Amino acid sequence: MAGADSDIRAAKAALRAKLRFRRDHFSDQLADFVKAIAFRAPPQPLRQLLVSSASVGGYVAGQSEAPVDGLLAIAAETNVPTALPFFAARDADMHFGIWHAGDALEPGPWRVAQPVETAATVIPALLLCPLLGFDRQGGRIGQGGGHYDRFFAAHPDSLRIGIAWSVQEVDGVPREPHDFLLDAVLTEQEWIVTGDRL
Repeated sequence: MAGADSDIRAAKAALRAKLRFRRDHFSDQLADFVKAIAFRAPPQPLRQLLVSSASVGGYVAGQSEAPVDGLLAIAAETNVPTALPFFAARDADMHFGIWHAGDALEPGPWRVAQPVETAATVIPALLLCPLLGFDRQGGRIGQGGGHYDRFFAAHPDSLRIGIAWSVQEVDGVPREPHDFLLDAVLTEQEWIVTGDRL
């Protein structure tokens, strides 16, 4: 069993490297205006979720990650609280601090911008998740730190929506017992419902 677990971890590591290169290359080829408008006009099912959820969590997109600021803005326009990940330290659990466009951000333990330490926290009812890769069964591969899977385990009722470029899709993501499935994925091309909660 230990050998099988090791094989899955090795497969994930190889897939991460491949998908990171694929995502970076795709993003580099996109015109700035395409990046600016991508994900700002979500399909009606997701728009309805954004405006009707008790709270929406997002993330600060890295250079090649699919952006979610437009999606957070839709929620905020209807007074739905929006939040971003916050880490008190590298070995701390991930929490979500309330944040709205224009609020101050500060560098976190990995130098990624996050809400200030005094921001109120919330457990997002709807969570927009960054991805390196995904499949149509809801499989998700992230950076490998396990932060999102631990958050999913602690808060299983939160809806999990992956946000990715279409080139990040793979036929099948290697899965371990602790991996949680996504409820849906939004790419610049389509809305993919992967679970039975939507």
